[in-house]
Amino acid sequence: MDLELRGKVAVVTGASVGIGREIAKALAFEGVQTAVVARRANLLATLREEIERAGGPRPLALPIDLYGPDTAPRIRDAALSAYGRVDILINNAGGSRTIPWDSPDAAWDESFSLNFTAVRRTTQALLPGMIERRWGRILCVTGSAEPSTVNAAVAAKAGVHAWAKGLSREIGRHGITINCLAPGRIHSEQIDMRLHPTPESQAEFARNIPLGYFGDPSDVAFFAAFLCSPKARYITGERIHVDGGLHRSV
Repeated sequence: MDLELRGKVAVVTGASVGIGREIAKALAFEGVQTAVVARRANLLATLREEIERAGGPRPLALPIDLYGPDTAPRIRDAALSAYGRVDILINNAGGSRTIPWDSPDAAWDESFSLNFTAVRRTTQALLPGMIERRWGRILCVTGSAEPSTVNAAVAAKAGVHAWAKGLSREIGRHGITINCLAPGRIHSEQIDMRLHPTPESQAEFARNIPLGYFGDPSDVAFFAAFLCSPKARYITGERIHVDGGLHRSV
C-alpha cells in the first residue's frame, strides 16, 4: 500500500533509540524528510547513516534536550530553515519511573515538564504552519492508563490524552489530526534495561499478554506511519493501544 507520504516533512522527538528511532525509519522509508531530535548526538548520527544506507532521505539531526524552555522554537526554526515546513509531528520523547506517593514537588514537576509540557509546547510551535497549509498529523506516544503504582509520567501522559482529545476538537476543521499511541511492553531501552532486564522477567510478564510476547518497536512504527498518512484522515482524538491485548479497560 502506498501511504502517500513521499515529500512530507516530519519532526520526530526521542528518535535516538527504540520506538522513536523506528518511527523515524518507517517514515523515511516512505519518502518522508525527517528532522530527528534527541539528546544523544552519536545515536542520531548512526540513525542518519542507517536511513541513508537504506536509500531514505538524509535526516536533519537535532541533538536537543526537550527539558529546556526554549526547545520548541529551536526545533521549529531549525526544521523550517532546512525544509520550509513541517507536516508531521511525532511527540515520542519522555521518561517513566515510579516515585513514592509522597515525593516532593520537584519530582512531579520534572516529569510533567518532559512528558506533558514539552509535548504541548512543541505542538503549539508547529501547529500554526499546519493550520496555514490546512493539513497536518500529530502523534503522541504515551503509555498505559492502568498504572500498577504511583508513576508521575503516567499521570502526565494521562494529561496528554485529555489535552489531545480536546485539541482534536479545535484543529479538525483545518485538516489536522491528533492521536495518541499507547505502547505496551515493547522491546526498548527502558523496558529491556530497567523494567524487565532478564529473560526470566520478560517471560513471567508475557503471561499477562494475550499474544504471549513483548512487541518490537517496529510493531508501533508501522502503525504510526499509517496514522501519519492521508489514508488515516478520519481518525483523530483517539488513544490507540499497541500492546498485544494487554490492557483491559474499554
